Amino acid sequence: MKQDKMYLVNKIFNNETIRTIWDKEEEKYYVSVVDMVGVISESKDKQAYWRKLKQRLREEGNETVTNCHALKLKAQDGKYRLTDVCDIEEMFRIIESIPSKNAEPIKQWLAKLGSERIDEVFDPSITVQRAIDTYRKKGYDEDWIIKRIKGIQDRKKLTDVWNENGVTEEVEYAILTNEIYKTWSGMSAKEYKNYKGLRKESLRDNMSDLEILLADIGETTTRELAKKYRPSGLKENKKIAKTGGEIANNTRIDIEQKLKEKVVTKENLLNYKYIDDKQRLKN
Repeated sequence: MKQDKMYLVNKIFNNETIRTIWDKEEEKYYVSVVDMVGVISESKDKQAYWRKLKQRLREEGNETVTNCHALKLKAQDGKYRLTDVCDIEEMFRIIESIPSKNAEPIKQWLAKLGSERIDEVFDPSITVQRAIDTYRKKGYDEDWIIKRIKGIQDRKKLTDVWNENGVTEEVEYAILTNEIYKTWSGMSAKEYKNYKGLRKESLRDNMSDLEILLADIGETTTRELAKKYRPSGLKENKKIAKTGGEIANNTRIDIEQKLKEKVVTKENLLNYKYIDDKQRLKN
């Protein structure tokens, strides 16, 4: 089982993050055992709980422990560490060994997790429809949703071109994206989110039509230039990304001159705002 043939994802159960991996070849989920054990047992030290449980299962001759794999998963500190994982079938067996009121809800959640992903593999339109339904519930209009879905497709086309040009890591995609953003907006993606008062929320989901247009111009131009000139590696692709950002920046300047107002604003589509606890205490 090679980790480079899997997709790393996160799933949420009762506001608890359970790290999961989708193996696209085996078409099955592998779930972090320690995360699942922590949710079920509600132990303050889930690592210690899993060590003791694993030892007990071994002593009982339970084969479930033997079937666990060790894969590198991202920890809370951002580092990747070897973590025990098992598939959903084996996870059911582990759950049976833990006396807890959370066992049954977790079983139902796992069953749904597996069936939903399998359904999406055979019919990818289910994933798209789920995204559309979520945007509708948040109050976005149909025209905006159509543009957003197209934007997601365009973004995938850009990363595909970067991949062909020797840029393959997510962190490298982020560096190139920041180069585009900084050139036309004056801010990295993170700075842009902070400027709009966002945290986990999507930056694109909180842009105005003009901001989205400029982001699209920067990324689409970068993609077409990268397709034509085929820069190799991060350094060369960074130059192309800067050029794409410059074209979007020229468009921004022209629009602002005609409108006589700034295009990049602090406005967002949140129906709530974060409160600065430190500032509130100071006041």
